[in-house]
Amino acid sequence: MEKILFKPAKIEDPDVIEKALNRVEAVMLNVVNSDVDPLTDASKHILLAGGKRVRPRLIMLAYAALGGANFKGLAPVAAALELVHTASVVHDDINDHGVMRRGRPSVNKLWGRTFALLTGDFLFTKVYELMAPYGDLNIIFAEATVALVEGETLQASAVKESNFTREVYMDIIARKTASLFKGGAELAATYAQASTEEVEAMGRYGYNVGLAFQIIDDILDIVGDEKQLGKTAGIDLEQGKGFVSANGQKENGHGASSENGDMMENIKAKLLDNIDEARMQAQSLVMMAIEELNILPESSEKEQLIELAHSVVDRTV
Repeated sequence: MEKILFKPAKIEDPDVIEKALNRVEAVMLNVVNSDVDPLTDASKHILLAGGKRVRPRLIMLAYAALGGANFKGLAPVAAALELVHTASVVHDDINDHGVMRRGRPSVNKLWGRTFALLTGDFLFTKVYELMAPYGDLNIIFAEATVALVEGETLQASAVKESNFTREVYMDIIARKTASLFKGGAELAATYAQASTEEVEAMGRYGYNVGLAFQIIDDILDIVGDEKQLGKTAGIDLEQGKGFVSANGQKENGHGASSENGDMMENIKAKLLDNIDEARMQAQSLVMMAIEELNILPESSEKEQLIELAHSVVDRTV
């Protein structure tokens, strides 16, 4: 199959990234249309709720920073990666009994577990449709998505077996979160026809940003306000899955039970002491990510990649 790779002359347009991201949104909303109404309705419910869209932004910025300008051609790839992430959070809300997502009632809350499961499956399978024309880019994509499922499975196993150590935690977030960031950056660089060295450097950038992103996400799950976060807060802590709970803080060998509010508050109080350490680790990962950008020429997009990395640890939602 012919590869769709294109590296035209750079287009100087201050709004080029926002226009590219708008195109990604259009691709996602179009591809989830179905004559089976519940699939369309539930998919558009979660997509129209918005979200940070940090993964497609990273893809478009990395691509532009490497000289790419065929944003129309790259939009389905960025959309596919964001659909994978969206499908995973729909499934997460089933597993975690989440009732809020992106400031709205979750798909699980409105449609129930069965339709939420099928909606997540539908979003995953739509990725095949989007990625079909992209040849070897599917290899990178497959590696990232396989790792995501492996990470989610390791997390469930660790909670079930009460084996949630720091090492296990880092392995989990490397797979379930950092893999998509890494894969997105590598997809962008490959589509830009970058050198092997550039592809690998961008992959390391994405990987470290992804690790930092998840650590901060877990901190916010502990300290964040549910209305501000836009999702059900405290679930990861209740199930013993967050960064700070990976430091040996257990109650009778188990994570806190969601059925026991007093135990939840007790464990939360113990874990707050570790938040500064977690933030420092996230900051260190961001600095490692930024160092990888030294391979890029100076550009507005490079500066925005640096800003994106910093924003991961500075965010409050």
